Amino acid sequence: MKKIFLFILCLPIVATTFGQNAATTTTVTKATADSAYLRNDYTSAIEQYEELLKQGEAPELYYNLGNSYYKSDNMGRAVLNYERALLLAPGNADIRANLEIARAKTVDKVIPVPEIFFVAWTKSLINLLGVDEWAKVGIVAFLLVLVSLCIYLFAKQMAWKKTGFLVLAVCIVMTLLANIFAFQQKRRLTQRNDAIVLTPSVTVRSTPSESGTSLFVLHEGRKVEIKDRTMREWSEIQLEDGKVGWVPAEAIEVI
Repeated sequence: MKKIFLFILCLPIVATTFGQNAATTTTVTKATADSAYLRNDYTSAIEQYEELLKQGEAPELYYNLGNSYYKSDNMGRAVLNYERALLLAPGNADIRANLEIARAKTVDKVIPVPEIFFVAWTKSLINLLGVDEWAKVGIVAFLLVLVSLCIYLFAKQMAWKKTGFLVLAVCIVMTLLANIFAFQQKRRLTQRNDAIVLTPSVTVRSTPSESGTSLFVLHEGRKVEIKDRTMREWSEIQLEDGKVGWVPAEAIEVI
């Protein structure tokens, strides 16, 4: 009987504790995370931004998380989160600028491989907008296709017919390109074959084994492309210049 009585007495305490924990969880907002960042409490800011990202991805959260890691001198995770933010908002100049600043503080200095002008220009055009923005452009362009088609078919004056035909041709091209660009951005989001080295250094080997021949060494913050991730403990990677090798899977994290 005494045990039952003690159990009943403890119920309010337990309930209060659970309520406090729930309240603590629900009070984590972007505003509180931003407040911690502004107080230079980067550890708390990181924890809160990470918690918010469990609820869903957002470029501003990844961007602020990257800033917090940068202020904490964790360049690997700063680069990782700037890359994730840029993946969601490829046209954001602030994200791209901070990513370049973080990259400048890493050990490995990447020399980009020259690309044909047309290829580089096309990539820049695709990265002006994200998948949602390109989808909206495609919808607007398609509506203009319908409007210009009506003008071309039903206008009585030749000048209006010519204008309708010209606008129709341009909007058809815009609709096709917007859909192609949206598809390209969507594929980048779903496939995510790029990763960032998070360990201070990692030896790239010729085979997925510690006994494999040492090829070269990569350092924290280096971006790589994953070619094969079918093995649990090893991943095959490729660099911009075409170099290929194997690294422990735990040494990198997918963007």
